[in-house]
Amino acid sequence: TDLDAARQELEEFIPHVKNISDSSIRKMAGRDLTRFKQFKKQGIAVKFGRFTQKENNQIRKNVEEFLSLTGIDSAEKLLFTSRYPEDKDTVHRLKTQHHFCEKISEGIPRPWRLIYYRARKMFDPNNYKGRYTNEEKEKLKKYQALHGNDWKKISELMSRSNLSVAMKFSEIKSAINYGPWTKEETQKLMHAVEEVMRRKLRTENANSLSPLEQSNRDLWIDREKLCQQLPWTEIEAKVGSRYWRQCKQKWNSILTSKMSKGQQLYRGTKGLQAKINLIKRLYETKAEDTSEVNWEELSNAIGDVPRAYVQAKFYKLKVSCVPFWQRKTFSEITDYLFEKKLPELEEKL
Repeated sequence: TDLDAARQELEEFIPHVKNISDSSIRKMAGRDLTRFKQFKKQGIAVKFGRFTQKENNQIRKNVEEFLSLTGIDSAEKLLFTSRYPEDKDTVHRLKTQHHFCEKISEGIPRPWRLIYYRARKMFDPNNYKGRYTNEEKEKLKKYQALHGNDWKKISELMSRSNLSVAMKFSEIKSAINYGPWTKEETQKLMHAVEEVMRRKLRTENANSLSPLEQSNRDLWIDREKLCQQLPWTEIEAKVGSRYWRQCKQKWNSILTSKMSKGQQLYRGTKGLQAKINLIKRLYETKAEDTSEVNWEELSNAIGDVPRAYVQAKFYKLKVSCVPFWQRKTFSEITDYLFEKKLPELEEKL
C-alpha cells in the first residue's frame, strides 16, 4: 500500500512514473518525494534534460559545503570513493551521518540520481585532459581488448574520465567497415582464428606430447577452448577490414550456430524458459552496472552458448520490454524486468 501511495504521489511530478520499477520508486520516495513537494509549494516544477549554469553552480556550492561540513579533503574522494580504498569506510560513514543525499541535491528541482551523475561528471579530475597521444590511443585499444566496455576500469588505468575514454574509443573505431560480412572476410576470420588457436594448442601440448605424437596427431580443438579468450587484436590485424570486437562477435555467432546445430534457442517454451532464467540470474546478482556482471557464468542461464549471445539477448529484452530504458540505470532495468516482465513470461510459459 505504501508503495502504491508513493507511486501515486510521484506521478504528479514524474509523468513516466508507471514505467519505473518498484525498487526505484522506493528510492525516489526516500530521496526525492519530500523535496518535490517543497518545490511545488514554491511554484517550481521538477526538471529534466540539460543542466543550466545556475544548477551547475548550485551543485558546486552543495559539494563544497558538504566537504567543509565533513572534513573530507576532496570532491574526488567524496564522489569517487572507490578510488580511495583506505578511506572508503570513513567517507561512507560521514556521508551517511551528514545526509549526503539531501545536501548534494539542495536547491535543485531534479531527481537525486540525475544530480549525483552530474556532480560526478563535473568533479572528475580526469576530465578535460587535452588531446590523446598516439601512445594513449594504442593503450586505449589494448585495454578495451582486455576489459571490453568496462569504461570505469579503463578510465582508472588511463587516468581519463569514463565518458572521455568511451567517446575516444568510439571515434577510433568509426573508420571500420560496419556493413554485412562478405564471404571473403568470413574466410579470413576463420583462418585467423584457426591459426592462433593451433599455435596456442601446440604451445600448450609441447610438454605433454612426444615428438612422434606431435607429428602424427591432428590437434583437435574442443568446444571449451573455442569459447576461451583469444588474441583478438592479432586476429583483427589478420582480417584487416574489421575491428576486433566485430571479429569476436562474428566468431561467437558462428559458434552459436554450430553449437546449437542451427536451432533457434530463443523460440517456443525453451525460449521463454531461457528469458526467465536470464532475468532471474541478473536480478540475483544485485549488480549496479553491466561491468559487475559475470557474463561467462550467466551463459549457463541460456545454454551452451558464448557470453556474447547472452549479452545480445539481454539487450533485446531491455529494448523491447523496458519503457524509456535509455533513461534508466542497469539496476533499474533489471528491477523492472524482474518485477514487470518476469510474471508475464512465467504466465505465458
